[in-house]
Amino acid sequence: MRVAKRLDLFKGYLGTEMNMKLTKMREEGRDVINLGLGDPDVIPPQHLLDKMCEAVSNPNHHHYPSFYSNRPLKEAIAGWYRRRFQVDLDPNTEVIPLLGSSEGLFIIHLCLLDAGDIALVPDPAYPSYEAGVKLAGGQVEFFPLLKKNGFLPDLDSIPSDIAKKARLIWVNYPNNPTGASATLDFYRKLADWAKANDVIVISDNPYSEICFDCQPPSFLQVPGAKEVGVEFHSLSKSYNCCGWRTGMLVGNKDVVAGMTKIKSHSDRGMYYPLQVAATTALNGPIDFMESRNRMFK
Repeated sequence: MRVAKRLDLFKGYLGTEMNMKLTKMREEGRDVINLGLGDPDVIPPQHLLDKMCEAVSNPNHHHYPSFYSNRPLKEAIAGWYRRRFQVDLDPNTEVIPLLGSSEGLFIIHLCLLDAGDIALVPDPAYPSYEAGVKLAGGQVEFFPLLKKNGFLPDLDSIPSDIAKKARLIWVNYPNNPTGASATLDFYRKLADWAKANDVIVISDNPYSEICFDCQPPSFLQVPGAKEVGVEFHSLSKSYNCCGWRTGMLVGNKDVVAGMTKIKSHSDRGMYYPLQVAATTALNGPIDFMESRNRMFK
């Protein structure tokens, strides 16, 4: 059967392909150490598991979730950003929960790109940035992350004609795969550059709570950042719950509104017990993160 030609524009997700190989090798009886996906082999904190079990047992929690009534979770996200990054967010207009941040990373291009629009993507980078751009009909322009620059983008080296045509730029710090962190000074320069070139900044920040010797900042800490960008975050790495698929997009209200419109068609919202557990996580203690990070180290 013929499928759409757009599927020829990008490859399948590398992690999925590697998992298929891993499964085959294990079925053959081979002992394989998986150094692939960042999926902690420790369980979420016990109080989250207890809250999830309690919520699952509630007979009222198994209907379609109301897409627009997840205010406690939105308020918890805003509160967490305020405590962690000193960033004020309006829960009603600047926060949207996601079924894992990966969902949002992919579909945000449908929100921001028209056919032929340029998206600036780092090299190396998470593969779904490139795939999402191409699925939306956009054009990928790569920029290198070099050791001599601390694996930060050299914004001045991006040709001015490309910068002026670009619609968005991706940044991801702490970075996958280099492990580099960004500074507030870099984020200030990025915000100024984005404003000067009318480019939307998309900051992917799922690893902010996994750092051995620092507290990585948020792009949104920079004054005026919400005017030019948004940020993705996730509970997967921070709270050891990758399989729960709980994430968020915060920042510019126009982008959040656009994503909300798309998601009103693409899904029916987050399973209510997951909303309850995520709200509990974001409002709860974080002392377990220190011991978890020591274990990783």
